[in-house]
Amino acid sequence: MFDRMLHRRHAQAETAWQQAVSASPIGYVRNSVRKPRMDGWERVTSEIILRNGLEDALDGIEGYSHVIVVTWMHEVPYEARTLTQIHPRGDQDRPLQGIFATRTQNRPNPIGVAVVPLLESAGAKLRVRGLDAIDGTPVLDVKPYVPTYDAVPWARVPEWTNAQGVEYWLGRMEEGRG
Repeated sequence: MFDRMLHRRHAQAETAWQQAVSASPIGYVRNSVRKPRMDGWERVTSEIILRNGLEDALDGIEGYSHVIVVTWMHEVPYEARTLTQIHPRGDQDRPLQGIFATRTQNRPNPIGVAVVPLLESAGAKLRVRGLDAIDGTPVLDVKPYVPTYDAVPWARVPEWTNAQGVEYWLGRMEEGRG
C-alpha cells in the first residue's frame, strides 16, 4: 500500500513540471524608463505600487535596507524567449553561453529578480533605486533581503563576468552606494 502511494506521488511530481503555472501580479513598477535598456539602472528611482488590499502585506518591510523584487519582463518578445544561447550583453568577445548561465532577459519565462535598496515604504508603495524594470512592469513578489540567507560570500563565477562586475560596482561607488 505504501509503495503504491509513493509511486503515485512520484508520478504526480514527474508530470507537475509540465503543467502551466499562473501568477497574478501584486503590483507594478512606476518610473521614467519607457524602453528596455542594458545600463544606467543604478540611477533610476522607481515606485512599486501594490494592488488594492495588499497594503498590510508591507508591514515591517521598512526595517530592511534592501528588498528582493521579482518582476515579469512583459516586453520581451516571443522570439527572444526561444533563444538558448547568447554572447553575454551581445558582446562577441565574450564566450557563447546558455541563457541559464547569464542574466539576460531573453529567456523562456522572462522573470526578473533584483536586490535593490529600499528608500521608503509608504502605504501601498515602495520606493527603490536600481530596479532594472521599465515603467508598467508587473511585479510578482517582494521579499526582504536577509544577508544571512541571501548572501553567498564565496560564490564562484566564470572569469568573463569579472570585468562586467567591476564596471557595475564602480558605477555604484560613484553613486555613493558601494
